[in-house]
Amino acid sequence: MSKGFTLWFTGMSGAGKSTLANLVAEELRARGHRVEVLDGDEIRTHLSKGLGFSKADRDTNIRRIGYVARLLSRNGVVAISAAISPYRDIRDELRGQHERFFEVYMHCAIEKLSERDVKGLYKKALAGEIKNFTGISDPYEPPVNPDLVLDSGTETVDESYKKLIRRLEEVGCINPSGRPQ
Repeated sequence: MSKGFTLWFTGMSGAGKSTLANLVAEELRARGHRVEVLDGDEIRTHLSKGLGFSKADRDTNIRRIGYVARLLSRNGVVAISAAISPYRDIRDELRGQHERFFEVYMHCAIEKLSERDVKGLYKKALAGEIKNFTGISDPYEPPVNPDLVLDSGTETVDESYKKLIRRLEEVGCINPSGRPQ
């Protein structure tokens, strides 16, 4: 059985977490890994239904995702989390609970996020129409020492994807040969 690990994407809404998570998942499956993507929006619909957006509720949601990721990874699955996970202390807490945890910070400037926001959420949040919006009226705490920083405002999806795969190979999470570990 291959060794599992948790690949944890963090960043603001629209930074590209889900896009990159799904691309990496495809690649790892093609290399023979068992992979599960834990998307923040899907988790809120199924596992964390009823939770709001207070700090306590956000912490509970992220802890639930972390718990599921830990169960999967310790059983040989690559668990990929694509959730905003705005609070540094909770992400650090989860890192301490996982045997193999790789944190990717998806950085993107608010101006760029606003430009690409087809739903207009940033515009509404900046106008005060949406309360508790991460990075606007609610904090987003970037990681201090992530395993990798990708800037989706300046890099193409392909550039970020290649950097991530290369880094996962360098640190031994995946084999360059493509075979599971």
